[in-house]
Amino acid sequence: MVLGSILNPVNSSMIAVALVPIGVALHAQPAATAWLVSGLYLATATGQPVVGKLVDRYGPRALYLAGSALVGIAGIIGLLAPTLGVLVVSRVLLGLGTCAGFPAAMYLIRRESERTGLDSPRGVLTTLSVSAQTIVVIGPSLGGLLIGVAGWRAIFAVNIPLAVACIILALVRLPRPARPATREPLDHLGIGLFAGMLTALMLFLMSPSIGELWLLAVTVACGAAFGWRELRITEPFLDLRVFGGNAPLIATYGRALLAQTAAYAYLYGFTQWLEAGRGLNATHAGLLLLPMSLLAIGVSTVSGRRPGFRAKLLVGATAQLVVSVLMLVLNAGSPVWLLVLISAVCSLPQGLNSLANQNALYYQADPARIGASAGLLRTFSYLGAMVSSAATGVFFAHGADTAGLHSLAGFLIVVAALLIIMVAADRSLSGLGRGTSPAPSARV
Repeated sequence: MVLGSILNPVNSSMIAVALVPIGVALHAQPAATAWLVSGLYLATATGQPVVGKLVDRYGPRALYLAGSALVGIAGIIGLLAPTLGVLVVSRVLLGLGTCAGFPAAMYLIRRESERTGLDSPRGVLTTLSVSAQTIVVIGPSLGGLLIGVAGWRAIFAVNIPLAVACIILALVRLPRPARPATREPLDHLGIGLFAGMLTALMLFLMSPSIGELWLLAVTVACGAAFGWRELRITEPFLDLRVFGGNAPLIATYGRALLAQTAAYAYLYGFTQWLEAGRGLNATHAGLLLLPMSLLAIGVSTVSGRRPGFRAKLLVGATAQLVVSVLMLVLNAGSPVWLLVLISAVCSLPQGLNSLANQNALYYQADPARIGASAGLLRTFSYLGAMVSSAATGVFFAHGADTAGLHSLAGFLIVVAALLIIMVAADRSLSGLGRGTSPAPSARV
């Protein structure tokens, strides 16, 4: 479960220190290399709920194996890619291949909970979340080390042994489905409309202008058609009727989007500025993020086994606001101690927000749809990553300079403020997960 779930975080975070070296090697501006981030998240945002639904239907084994194989293939393509376009294809395949790990893990945790009668597996959920968070925060440092030793292609090649390990473990450990697969057809049209909506939105965000407003029209049209269809078929891709009756779960999705918008903008934007604006190499930029790495692991480990979510989210959101404000005072001559301080403060949102949202979903989601609900949580997280990638591309259109960093920081202040308001206003978080099963109203 852990190995499958970290495939996406490891590919998300290592690329942060590789964007500048890739841009130099392939003569691409930050707006172009941003597609290495957006391509993965666009594929994953679409694929996660699809794979989550398939996990609910067929069990985790087949989906996990297929996804792991695709990750290995993507690693080979990235290792040999001659152009930026081929690298983007590799990242899209990585996005699709890493879709199975998290829904499969949540499915297995829920089924084991039902089998044993233990309704509050905070320790297991914490292990899963801390593992993913560990990879996210260590990723830039690991990526910088790999680039320093073997060049930027090493961050693609590392997927090959990881995929092999996943396949071997899945064949040995993952259970075969205990029930026959349903013969209900997949909602292919719904999936297509959902993918079209996200793709059009991402294309607009990557280059917002009056001339591209037609992409917003396509987004709205696809979204309206998607909603109309999903409310009228018996086996929808996303059961909007279920989510429409579960306001706490929808709020968790909204918090995930805002939290990850800020987290990934820091991970990608700040890291690019360290290299292009502050003049550090990839290895040194990765090392500067080590305080965030070590402290975030400690924060997740200590807080993860404690009940309650609201206080954790408030602390995490407030820390995001502080980081954004501190970024406004940075310049090309900023001292190293200030950079380390920002990295340290950022450990709080990195260690608290994702963990709290993931655990809240466990109690809020319908147990029969835990795979699809978990996949959709990752979808909203990746939407946040897509927004951050688009913002980075816009603010760094002419290079990752200090002026662009300050504009990005202003944007992140607004995002953090919205997250604080959402958490403070959500009274459903009070008492959630304190040794009780989800309330019936949360399962409707």
